[in-house]
Amino acid sequence: MQTQILERMESEVRTYSRSFPTVFTHAKGARLTDEEGREYIDFLAGAGTLNYGHNHPKLQQALVDYITSDGLVHGLDMWSEARRSYLETLEEVILKPRGLDYKVHLTGPTGTNAVEAAIRLARVAKGRPNIVTFTNGFHGVTMGALATTGNRKFREATGGIPTQGASFMPFDGYMGDGVDTLDYFEKLLGDKSGGLDTPAGVIVETVQGEGGINPAGLDWLKRLEGICRAHDILLIVDDIQAGCGRTGKFFSFEHAGIVPDIVTNSKSLSAYGMPFAHVLMRPELDKWKPGQYNGTFRGFNMAFVTATAAFKHFWQDDKLERDVQRKGRIVEERFAKIAAWMTEQGYPSSERGRGLMRGIDVGDGEIADKVTAKAFENGLVIETAGQSGQVIKCLCPLVISDEDLLEGLDILERSAHEALS
Repeated sequence: MQTQILERMESEVRTYSRSFPTVFTHAKGARLTDEEGREYIDFLAGAGTLNYGHNHPKLQQALVDYITSDGLVHGLDMWSEARRSYLETLEEVILKPRGLDYKVHLTGPTGTNAVEAAIRLARVAKGRPNIVTFTNGFHGVTMGALATTGNRKFREATGGIPTQGASFMPFDGYMGDGVDTLDYFEKLLGDKSGGLDTPAGVIVETVQGEGGINPAGLDWLKRLEGICRAHDILLIVDDIQAGCGRTGKFFSFEHAGIVPDIVTNSKSLSAYGMPFAHVLMRPELDKWKPGQYNGTFRGFNMAFVTATAAFKHFWQDDKLERDVQRKGRIVEERFAKIAAWMTEQGYPSSERGRGLMRGIDVGDGEIADKVTAKAFENGLVIETAGQSGQVIKCLCPLVISDEDLLEGLDILERSAHEALS
């Protein structure tokens, strides 16, 4: 295995290649193959970017057909057939069946681009600068998005430049069981001496991903929506990791029966691992002037093609949703079993999540690293999350076969025993 050029020329900022030190050459479905011919089951899936697995044949063929027909690849934000087809399919297959009426802002290609646009739009629409965000939230590492991101590791990487424009509130469960953290938020909003500037918007993940697979309670989300409505605050749901079916619904907020004012999507939006993001907004919030939010890669035609193919193939009915929920129950049961065994061994652990966005909180990043490192040795790619990397996190492809899913869970359970016994 030749890694010298990679180690010599790449910046020290790299992360995943440290956890999974091999050179991958092929990928199909939920499996990766390295240059030595060894196969790995993929429970990482591009950190939630590959909900439909690697190189799904329906998506692959749509892309190949588009490329070989000399379809427009890059065109700034000029109209194209691929762009029109994407918007038509998004409206007909995704939005209308859910009773949603949104305009679409095609931003730069990454999640943090979408968040930057969303929080800036909220400020423009409401004429207020402050954005409320939550403890353990992660929304990106560009300066605006970083101001709404809680993890000190990322915030300290600014080199001392202060992040501004956001106020942090405790996320659901942050103060322990039996405490509704929205009491604090609502109290501050009604207190002229509370020190909280009335926000333009509130940005929230319904399940915090990087923060440690922390699911917000559905009643908590409903109450948050009500508080926002009562105080003329825009509700922004960051659905970048939890969206596109990951929790068992296309939009993660569907479980709570709420309707955000603004939604951000990226990661699996392209369905094929290509950079792609958009912001959905209530039509009356579209306060942008032409070119006011700019960028060279505003939409990506090849991503339009694969996203459209995915909508048509997977989302015409609720079959995928039901399958994700079924597989989620399998992972939940097995993760609970592993967590119970670890607790018996003196490593207090617990399972949590929603759909196929699940984690085991082992309480200690070093312990989680031992388990995931052993898992990689045994043929499973799985990462950690949380403020100290203490959560073992499953983001397997939604379309993973039962055989691969069960084999991956067997590997994880065996690896925990080998690492900690």
